[in-house]
Amino acid sequence: MIDMPKNIWIEPNREADDACDVIVEMENGQIYTAPFITIPFLQRQMQLSYAVCKQLPDNVPVKYATLDTPHVVVENLERDTIEDTVDNLIAQDVFESVFTLVNDSDDEPTRTTGTGKRATTEVAAVVLTEVLVMDR
Repeated sequence: MIDMPKNIWIEPNREADDACDVIVEMENGQIYTAPFITIPFLQRQMQLSYAVCKQLPDNVPVKYATLDTPHVVVENLERDTIEDTVDNLIAQDVFESVFTLVNDSDDEPTRTTGTGKRATTEVAAVVLTEVLVMDR
């Protein structure tokens, strides 16, 4: 079973207020990260793909969005919503299938399914010290 969260940090998207990265430090010191998005983020991505399709020859303009890593879609990016979502994901035992474990070993799995890209300790350190808007 996964530990309980000790700290949750939220890094807002600098381009728009429809997405953020969430970093969770567990009581055991492990750090996890996941992108949180809202419906307007998906709509914006669909508009961007449509604009790209219109400019490329032999492409039919269509609105679509693809997400290459798991994202958590929420109604809003308020702290309470994010914290409650994290709590629910832990209670439903799906937290590790959505969040990426940040570690410094290439031998350790990053998700319970073993899929997804590994976040490095160096990336997490930069985010925690230089980029993140700390709000506990």
